[in-house]
Amino acid sequence: MEQKLLSIYNSFLKKHGYQGWWPTNSMGAILTQNTSWKNVEKAINSLKENNLSSPKKILDAPIDMLAETIKSSGYYNQKAKKLKKFAKFFLENENKTPSRDSLLEIWGIGKETADSILLYAYKQPYFVIDNYTKRIFNKFLNLNIEPYDEWQNLFHKSLQKDYKIFNEFHALIVAEGKTQRYR
Repeated sequence: MEQKLLSIYNSFLKKHGYQGWWPTNSMGAILTQNTSWKNVEKAINSLKENNLSSPKKILDAPIDMLAETIKSSGYYNQKAKKLKKFAKFFLENENKTPSRDSLLEIWGIGKETADSILLYAYKQPYFVIDNYTKRIFNKFLNLNIEPYDEWQNLFHKSLQKDYKIFNEFHALIVAEGKTQRYR
């Protein structure tokens, strides 16, 4: 399986080039839930324009103002609450890398979001399993895997456990998913 995954990685790298990707802090992982990156970028820009781009400012902001600011990301009332919960957690744990379990205890943080935070914000080797990953690898490898953990185990067992590799591979998967239709 390792060779198949590395072959796909190299194919995507040749096609899309180096991505060096994750243009925001861990708050972006919450904003990406159930929406496109284009809408997340709008929400991130709106947070910056409204001087709400730090956990402290998010925690201090009125919930209705925060929700309005991130409206483009969809589910903005729920996401505003999630951002506040995560900002509180972040500020209470500012000088240490959180465990996956501690992130999963935060309301509104599931496995994909926790792994995104760990991989991109804390540079921890957790492979992010999103819908692009499932669709693309079902097609290329004819896999019939459902549970998140089984998908993640496939990547963790088959690739060197290195956050740089996981980061770049996931970014390439997103680039591929944005340009191709996989069902």
